Amino acid sequence: MAMKRELHEKARETPVVGSTDVLVAGGGPAGVMAAISAARAGASVQLIDTAGCLGGIWTAGLLSWFLDARNKPGLLAEVTARMATLWGEWHGAHFLTRPEVCKYILEQLCLEAGVRVRLHTRIVAAETDGRRLTHAVTESKSGREAWAAKAFVDTTGDGDLSALSGCGWEYANPETGEAQPFSLIGVVGGLDVEEVADCTRLVCEARGLGAAKANLLAEFRRVGLDPSYHSPFLAHLGQGLFLIMWNHQYGVRAFNADDVTLATLEARAELHKLVDGLRASGGRWKHLHLIATADQIGTREGRRIHGRYTVVEDDLRQGARHSDAVCEVTFGFDVHATNPAKSKDAIAVGRAQPYEIPLGALIAADLDNLFLAGRCLSGDFLAHSSYRVTGNAAATGEASGRAAAIQAQGR
Repeated sequence: MAMKRELHEKARETPVVGSTDVLVAGGGPAGVMAAISAARAGASVQLIDTAGCLGGIWTAGLLSWFLDARNKPGLLAEVTARMATLWGEWHGAHFLTRPEVCKYILEQLCLEAGVRVRLHTRIVAAETDGRRLTHAVTESKSGREAWAAKAFVDTTGDGDLSALSGCGWEYANPETGEAQPFSLIGVVGGLDVEEVADCTRLVCEARGLGAAKANLLAEFRRVGLDPSYHSPFLAHLGQGLFLIMWNHQYGVRAFNADDVTLATLEARAELHKLVDGLRASGGRWKHLHLIATADQIGTREGRRIHGRYTVVEDDLRQGARHSDAVCEVTFGFDVHATNPAKSKDAIAVGRAQPYEIPLGALIAADLDNLFLAGRCLSGDFLAHSSYRVTGNAAATGEASGRAAAIQAQGR
């Protein structure tokens, strides 16, 4: 019997299981802040995420390193202060905590604000009426369900809800078609921070021991290893725990499940190889062991949804200011290598003038009640390499949530 090329499913009624003022799709740094902000503004809020915890890359992705977070007043300042009571510390503009601390604090803040949380659930379709989004459709253990809302916030990172709603978007470098690589984060133990101080980011720089990433790369090369990421990162999480970012997965399309699966399997295998190789070299690495790898591989680049305003390279170079500014960005250009055949070193790194992201970049161009935040907000390839880090995701999430609440309540 020949395999069918297409399966024609029977029509079915999808139950509408919830109706809310604001629906937030995606529970990462941007989504959690959007949900809390909207709820505190008086809106009823439904937050939906695919993972088994809130926090996205901070938690399921293990990257509890909040870049460009210091100059963000409001919710992010509150969140970091609460995390610091359990474990967390500032390093210049950036904040470091532990993934489990992050999970707990974010969940508590959402519950305190009255946010309804649904985990283990994926957005798979959307229903529109003219220029308004009316329903998000999900799949989960509970089956196929529809959720009605007056306003929606897309914080899926890859712009999934927007794309499913028919919004226009861009992806990757328009000149080459190449996107930034993925990285799988891990946590290791068995190291003495004093013995590996020269390879440990933050500790190394504080003690004037050179460049930690270059020192660590030299260690890999000394033992015959060539990591796919040529700026490997090691950070101390206290009590013998260290965060690692040692790999790059190139040529991965963020919205292709086969690509992301293969990238995850290859990345996890590489982390084991790198850890085992360093441990076998003995000395200060002799007790090194891999405690955990992330459930969610880290995505640097997904869809950039068309908005009412597009943040562009010139905004960064000129330090753009806006009357409707929602967030100031101080992080510079940061385009990781996109083609390892050419180089594994970064292809665009440099300072930018502090610049502002306007509210217009958080409002979808094609729908009137869809707001954007985090990686999928409206911008070009080079600008995205700056604003994509999580301190800015959190700040834009807070702003989009408040704007969605205001619109949903007719204020």
